[in-house]
Amino acid sequence: MSGIPSAEERTDRATAAARRVPLSRGLSTKLLLLTIVFVLLAEVLIFLPWIASYRLSWLKERLSTAAAVSIVLVQGEPASLSRAAQNDVLMAIGAKAIAVRDGGVSRLLVVAEMPPHVDEHIDIANVGLVEGMTGALDTLFFGGERMLRVFGPVGDSDKEFELIMPDYSLRDAMLIYSRNVAFVSLLISLFTAMLVYAAIDLIMIGPIRTMTRSMLAFSEAPDDPGRIIRPAARADEIGVAERELSQMQERLQKMLSEQKHLADLGLAVSKINHDMRNILASAQLMSDRLRQVKDPTVQAFAPKLLRALDRAVSYSEGVLAYGRTQEPPPSRRRLRLRQLVDDVHGLLDTEGGIEFVNAVDPAFEVDADSDQLFRVLTNLCRNAVQAMAADAESAVVRRLAVSAERVGSVSRITVTDTGPGLPPKARENLFAAFRGSARSGGTGLGLAIAHELIRAHGGTVELVESRGGRTTFAVTIPDQPVRLDQARNGLRRPA
Repeated sequence: MSGIPSAEERTDRATAAARRVPLSRGLSTKLLLLTIVFVLLAEVLIFLPWIASYRLSWLKERLSTAAAVSIVLVQGEPASLSRAAQNDVLMAIGAKAIAVRDGGVSRLLVVAEMPPHVDEHIDIANVGLVEGMTGALDTLFFGGERMLRVFGPVGDSDKEFELIMPDYSLRDAMLIYSRNVAFVSLLISLFTAMLVYAAIDLIMIGPIRTMTRSMLAFSEAPDDPGRIIRPAARADEIGVAERELSQMQERLQKMLSEQKHLADLGLAVSKINHDMRNILASAQLMSDRLRQVKDPTVQAFAPKLLRALDRAVSYSEGVLAYGRTQEPPPSRRRLRLRQLVDDVHGLLDTEGGIEFVNAVDPAFEVDADSDQLFRVLTNLCRNAVQAMAADAESAVVRRLAVSAERVGSVSRITVTDTGPGLPPKARENLFAAFRGSARSGGTGLGLAIAHELIRAHGGTVELVESRGGRTTFAVTIPDQPVRLDQARNGLRRPA
């Protein structure tokens, strides 16, 4: 049905949704919420000493009022007050009884109803910070039905005043104070969060959001120069990040452009090589018939023509193989290297007086992929043979030797020849395809492929020495690491 989206469309939609950051998960929302939470947390920490101070001030105020009433009553006669007057005084203060201690003698001045017991004794003059905070929280959460005895000196008086009162009025006042503080704290948190959000959004989040949009836009069309971010003239970390991102996008765009040109050129070269190989194959078939001609002149140049055609065919096949081959990972086994070197010798053309020496110990073993190591050694040895075959002087020693040694868990294979050595240009571009050839008309693909294969083994190919009369390449291959569980299983097997 046309209304049902295809799997590709669903994948595109899922990818687009994953690249969009919802507002609830954006940095701006997280920053705003975290600022509010942190400011509220700070207000809570400040609230504890505030509520303790409020509780103590409230009790001091009531005790001061009781002290003023007590002084008036001490000067007069407390018994002369009627019961209604005493109740009015106590109700105004919110107390059950008022007493004064003078010279070690305690005197009850006014009493409405003496409670059977007192739940908490509070010495106003000796309330510490921690004690005040714990007492305030205890009253705030669990108070309302307790009886308090508040006592202590007031002002410069040498008398100590006492007040017995319920704590419900204190708790109500503390709840109202807490509500007001919470409301103001919330307003401060929101206001602070908005200011912090606006400042950080302008300084950080906005530029980061711009860089994110630039990266997403650049990934959709990396070949469009208009998608490259334009960095701001900032000297901080954001400015450095924008400039580095801009330079990286420019380099990536240039590299993609070069790769596209190389891909187009490679496709054209592949087509040309494909047609050229067919033409050269036909030319080979026709040149083979020249050997049957008895003319001495034809017999003289026919071998040279055949060798030239062979090199041209080999060149075309090498270019095509290098352009389309994706080497598989090595399948490593324990190999007897001497036998492998003998197989390589069997493929070489050493009839022109070139001596081949297989100096590998018959018992020497190497941990490698048989086919890939064979290709590596074949490329190195063929290059050496071709270099020495160019020497026309018969007295020159032409020898190719392959040897090997082991250092711990690393195998080192050396290929040494007595050729003329590599020219400087070849040494500078030794493992670069199409640039590292040591002879005219060569492609340099042999060393490039050998380097790639040995690197997949975790090893290296290096030029140890190159001078007139001696050129040495070394192939280093480390053994595969043994996994601990495999080693344990091997130790558990019965002998």
